[in-house]
Amino acid sequence: MKELLEDLLAGKRLSVEESRHLMHQLLHESVGDSQAAALLTVFRMRRLAVEELEGFSLALLDLSIKVDLSAFELIDVCGTGGDNKGTFNISTIVSFVLAGAGYKVAKHGNYAVSSSCGSSNVLEQLGVTFSGDQDALRRTLERAGICFLHAPLFHPALKRLASVRRELGIRTVFNALGPLVNPVRPAFQMNGVYDLELLRLYSYALARRGTQFGVVHAFDGYDEISLTGAARVVWNEGSREVYARDFGLEQTTATELTIEGGAQESASVVLAVLEGRGTKAQEGVVVANAALSMWCRNSNTSLPDYVQQAQESIRSGAALRALELTIQG
Repeated sequence: MKELLEDLLAGKRLSVEESRHLMHQLLHESVGDSQAAALLTVFRMRRLAVEELEGFSLALLDLSIKVDLSAFELIDVCGTGGDNKGTFNISTIVSFVLAGAGYKVAKHGNYAVSSSCGSSNVLEQLGVTFSGDQDALRRTLERAGICFLHAPLFHPALKRLASVRRELGIRTVFNALGPLVNPVRPAFQMNGVYDLELLRLYSYALARRGTQFGVVHAFDGYDEISLTGAARVVWNEGSREVYARDFGLEQTTATELTIEGGAQESASVVLAVLEGRGTKAQEGVVVANAALSMWCRNSNTSLPDYVQQAQESIRSGAALRALELTIQG
């Protein structure tokens, strides 16, 4: 391991299989905490290669609890986090909006590590009980149109590095991996990433897997459509820049999307948006991300038309009902 660290610090890039093997070593306790922290720091200090991203994610899928929900055509909407923007949980709300619009959503998420509030934190605050039972997940999908996969229930091997990651308290390679290791392997993934290099890597990795996908990064740093400025989106058929005007929506400011508190405040925003009480900026950014997800899946309809579908999911109460049924379990 000492030699590998030296090689990595000198700029060595790992192949898919080398990366896969290294992640297995990290998660099987054959690497001490100090060396594990050093490795995580190395991969923060330099850019990942697409082969490394693929190898690390394949290792996590190797070690995950398998879930068969192949009877459904599933969507996951998930950001990497780590953009340090302090926004409310936009992708979590988007998931319920999509479920209310008739899509089947398998949302993969976790507690916060490098941010103030992860999707698991806010859903737990709202009263959602996490389950690793396949039948329970299937029933929730059938009733609510959405199920939530709390990562620790499906990736028990990650417990090995939990304390190391908490002590580091910074964005690590695991932020980059989270959206790629949904154990149900959904047919369509809409992922937000925290920089343009990761946008490139994700598009290559997802295309290599044969997944239908959309990947987005806002140029001012958000791992989602923020409506604060331009964003780049890449999907199976190409790439483009998008602006608030492309959605027929008004531009927002960073302060309109930021929250000061943690899970409790974020949960309040979730309820406000789904109950139709959210601010114009809060609802706007949610429907924009929902519309982009729909558009990347089927670009034959215009973004403004998909915005209307997302707005209707909220105004009809269908998105709120999806949350209520998820809480009921």
